[in-house]
Amino acid sequence: GFLEQAPWMSVFPGVAIFLAVQGFNLLGDGLRDALDPRHD
Repeated sequence: GFLEQAPWMSVFPGVAIFLAVQGFNLLGDGLRDALDPRHD
């Protein structure tokens, strides 16, 4: 099948999505901390 010949075609999108989500989470935390000095 297709995935047996090119397994990386299914791995890369998953890794890219995971990294994007983690990046947005870090970005959101940083923005919240920067915009809300009262935040603990």
